[in-house]
Amino acid sequence: MDFNGTLFLQLLLNGLIVGTLYALVAMCFVLIYKASQIVNFAQGEFLLVGAWVCWWLMVELSIPFVWGFLMTLAFMTLFGILIQVVVLRPLIGEPIISVIMVTIGLSIFFQAMMKWMFGVFVQPFPPIFETESVDILGLQVQTVYVMSVVVSVIIMGAFAWFFKFSRMGLAMRATAFDQQVAQSLGISIKQVFAMSWAISAVVSGLAGVVVGIVNGVSAALSFVGIKVFPAVIVGGLDSIVGGVLGGLIIGVLENLAEFVDSQYLHMGGFASVAPFYVLIVILMIKPYGLFGTRDIERV
Repeated sequence: MDFNGTLFLQLLLNGLIVGTLYALVAMCFVLIYKASQIVNFAQGEFLLVGAWVCWWLMVELSIPFVWGFLMTLAFMTLFGILIQVVVLRPLIGEPIISVIMVTIGLSIFFQAMMKWMFGVFVQPFPPIFETESVDILGLQVQTVYVMSVVVSVIIMGAFAWFFKFSRMGLAMRATAFDQQVAQSLGISIKQVFAMSWAISAVVSGLAGVVVGIVNGVSAALSFVGIKVFPAVIVGGLDSIVGGVLGGLIIGVLENLAEFVDSQYLHMGGFASVAPFYVLIVILMIKPYGLFGTRDIERV
């Protein structure tokens, strides 16, 4: 079979673009883990909630996309803070496994609630851009993906500035290093936790809106959270840089696996499982991920 260069380049470009979205969601995983040592298994549902809120504002209330999008981000900020304050704050000091199980319970709860409120069928977003796709070096790319790349790069730059120069960012870094030391320096651990969940919810909501515009909104959208989890582990669960790189790796790998499957293997669904094969290999070689911090315990 002849090598289809155009299809290969198209999928490679798609992989890089989707990888930026995966990188954003991976950063949310890392942000919460660094602040509170919790893996948020409801991260995919944060995407789903954000997408449904934006869809509802546009379809049911006829609010223009720009305003609906901004209102969605404001809602997700309050949503993240509410989840941390009402559900998770009472669990401070409890075993980590108990908190992780609560995030799994939140995942199931929000899945069921979204299905009850909006149904189980895919709902498309109203047309947003005048042109659905743009030409980049002879390849067709959806306009929303171009927007997502620009927004993703801006957010990544904002993250870098936030953690390096802002007072809250420095407080988060101190809390991630040692909560007791941070508290002795006058840092409010509760405030740091609330802020980390708020930022995570906002960025996840943004990613959910982008994916929803492309594929429509349904319960399946939350599966993105599961797909991103290998990216987090590959990069390192406590590394922002690792999360970004892991997201790009998994995005490209997923699309290249689709190319190999369509052209040579003809297995069907290989692209969905390929990231998890890579996850297993990486964990066998580097159990803490490419950039993760290795824990050394002395007894």
